[in-house]
Amino acid sequence: MNQHAKIDIRHSTCPHDCPSACALDVEVIDGRSIGRVRGSKIQTYTAGVVCAKVARYAERIHHPERLLYPMRRTGPKGAGQFARVSWEEALDEVADRFLQAERDFGAESVWPYYYAGTMGLVMRDGINRLTHVKRYSRFYSTICVSTARSGFSVGTGKIAGVDPREMGVSDLVVIWGTNPVNTQVNVMTHAMRARKERGAKIAAIDIYNNDTMKQADIKIILRPGTDGAFACGVMHVLFREGFADRDYMLRYTDCPDELEAHLKTRTPEWASAVCGVPVQEIEAFARAVGQTKRTFFRLGYGFTRSRNGAAQMHAALCIPAVTGAWQYEGGGAFHNNYSIWQFNESLIEGHDAIDRSTRALDQSMIGRILTGDAEALQGKGPVKAMLIQNTNPMTVAPEQNLVRQGFAREDLFVAVHEQFMTETAAMADVVLPATMFLEHDDLYYGGGHQHISVGPKLIEPPGECRTNHQVLQGLGKRLNAVHPAFDMTPRELIDATLNKSGHGDIATLEADLWRDIQPDFRTSHYLDGFAHADKKFHFKADWAHPPIGIAGKGPWEQMPSLPDHWPAIEEADEQHPFRLATSPSRSYLNTSFNETPGSQAREGAPSVMIHPADAASLSIADGDFVTLGNTRGETTLTAKLFDGLRRGVLIAESIHPNKAHVGGCGINTLTGADVVAPIGGAPFHDNKVWIKKVAAPEYKS
Repeated sequence: MNQHAKIDIRHSTCPHDCPSACALDVEVIDGRSIGRVRGSKIQTYTAGVVCAKVARYAERIHHPERLLYPMRRTGPKGAGQFARVSWEEALDEVADRFLQAERDFGAESVWPYYYAGTMGLVMRDGINRLTHVKRYSRFYSTICVSTARSGFSVGTGKIAGVDPREMGVSDLVVIWGTNPVNTQVNVMTHAMRARKERGAKIAAIDIYNNDTMKQADIKIILRPGTDGAFACGVMHVLFREGFADRDYMLRYTDCPDELEAHLKTRTPEWASAVCGVPVQEIEAFARAVGQTKRTFFRLGYGFTRSRNGAAQMHAALCIPAVTGAWQYEGGGAFHNNYSIWQFNESLIEGHDAIDRSTRALDQSMIGRILTGDAEALQGKGPVKAMLIQNTNPMTVAPEQNLVRQGFAREDLFVAVHEQFMTETAAMADVVLPATMFLEHDDLYYGGGHQHISVGPKLIEPPGECRTNHQVLQGLGKRLNAVHPAFDMTPRELIDATLNKSGHGDIATLEADLWRDIQPDFRTSHYLDGFAHADKKFHFKADWAHPPIGIAGKGPWEQMPSLPDHWPAIEEADEQHPFRLATSPSRSYLNTSFNETPGSQAREGAPSVMIHPADAASLSIADGDFVTLGNTRGETTLTAKLFDGLRRGVLIAESIHPNKAHVGGCGINTLTGADVVAPIGGAPFHDNKVWIKKVAAPEYKS
């Protein structure tokens, strides 16, 4: 007689690098494996919806190609030749090589490197504790959010805004600089609720007719890097036609008269010439915003991918301050809730051991750092040894030719703690198998909403996979890195962090499942004043003193104080007549999920969108192989004719493995790592390139 499998529904939180941090209901089968993953209906932001790639998580966690055992390189770097070793042998070798680098070149020659492969605080940020205790080179995070956050915070004074669930009671939801159908599906849940229940309109502002824009009522397609010009043209109309709320601005903003005078010359005609949006569309959008008190601006991470992104974010954020939309339920703006968590990570990260005299290396400049660029190394010695967790820089970092050269160095020792044999793991000297989120305990918050949660261990890991924390504990003992947190379990660290942060204990949070800590209405809408010392929203940005990050990076002195188009982007020129953006796809998340069959089938081979008129001028047909290039390198993919973008613009969705591209060079071969003002960043959507048709490659059987 067949015995049915026992299926329990357990709860967790999605750990991946996405603002939604979805609340999950997970089928646990016989306590050993997982089945379907669904969005929880209990948690009011997730509201029962989860993206397709996470719904298929069983494909990933039970993938036959998961790394299961520690391995040591036996062949040339990058050849993928490894031999299995024990954990003791692997950790001994990593520790020995770190100690050797420290003896020969100093502690700063070791650079622990990580990012957001998990957003769990214990497993993501614990690597900083090893860095701080050992006085290794510190890690300055620039590859994702820094640019947009600085632009938002110079306006409001902190990174927090209207409850994102208020999109559901808005009359006009403006989705700007994000494609949530691809990247954070829950935004659409609440926007669609407003449309269904209130007859609300949805406006989408982006650089191509993406899947979100296809569902919008108002569609604005910009040239990349010109959001500031569009915003100024809109505000010009708001002042000109009497939609500016002067009483609100007098009470809540710093210099409305100066802003109005400044915008006199920023006409829709001027804006149209810069951003490519017809004058009538600029004016119609401005009137829609001006006539709709409950307008909700959902401002996304697209701003953070451009050299002028901070100024663009600030300019867009100024619009609801001009109209006074912040006063109304369903009105105002939201980008991220970073400022509401106030987690004290001192134990997790070892804050008591920080030595500020040690250098903090810019993660986006890994290619320059590993190839000996003196400026990127801050005038100090080379990096000789690395531990890499939660990221895949051999594919995701900019300036891939330099990254590849750096990792190929024979004098560089690299240990990679990973779940799959990524292109970074393939370049390692030692590869360590890592757990996935359902195989360990961790603490999470949702950047795109207001909930905190414990993600508990639900099943045992396969093979000999170990958690990030276990690896750090093992190395800590061998490196004589003494800190109380190395002797604590993840649950003990979570409990202590919650208590230090004023959030109670782990048992209480687990009982809550997902705790809603959204501030009250007045606080969220800044009705008692904004977070600057003068309690005003700042139309005039103080770029020398942004509320977050290390100020004074990049050409910050050139940034416009009042909203404007700042032409700091990589403009097209005669040799590089196209602007390229590397936008996120629906089925990959950076390089996570590009190993799962469902995601691979949906995404297919690497391609680039090109306007049919541009393609015709270059004799490029749909499906032709094309090479894109600039001074950083070249990459080859297939052309996809698409009229949903401006002439002179190219869009390459997703980060495919380098090996998926003809010639083995991926899309980030073309992206730059120069410092973005005012606190650093990585301008992935801001590239000038040429494009040409090439012959189809000859495949060998």
